Amino acid sequence: MLQITVPGTELFDESTETFIRTKDTQLKLEHSLLSISKWESKWCKPFLGTNKEDKRTNKEMLDYIECMTLNSNVPKDVYSALTQENLRAISRYINHPMTASTVTEMSKSNPFRHEIVTSELIYYWMIAYQIPFECEKWHINRLIMLIKICNAKNNPKKMNKREVMMQNHALNKARRKALHTKG
Repeated sequence: MLQITVPGTELFDESTETFIRTKDTQLKLEHSLLSISKWESKWCKPFLGTNKEDKRTNKEMLDYIECMTLNSNVPKDVYSALTQENLRAISRYINHPMTASTVTEMSKSNPFRHEIVTSELIYYWMIAYQIPFECEKWHINRLIMLIKICNAKNNPKKMNKREVMMQNHALNKARRKALHTKG
């Protein structure tokens, strides 16, 4: 969970032509499957897009921050008062891996490789791997790593001779470079 303080400020509402004063507000945010699911149900597009065309607008990102908010009854004006530092902290939090685990991904066994990943697909994977639904409140990167681990453990793939040779070549090249030798 991320906690940020949005400083109080004075904003101008163009529709009513009045000034609005906001107070300092503490926001508790969670980048989770539950947050993504709320956002996707509103915008009807995948949040976890990897294409450059899937870039979200500022309005969509502010709405996602609102979906991440665990506090109740937060005035909408607070989201308009987010500072650049607040937005950088949120971005760092969203992109943080939240795990020490890594998975060496083979091209054919990676469940994220060719599919458009939506919240419903992640829920399907949770059901398929018998991951409890309370994990929907975990940081999404941690949940996705758990799914990748389940996939790797349930679908062990042996490498063919060519893949073994390519991996060994890459390892040898890295060792030669690190040790400054030719062979």
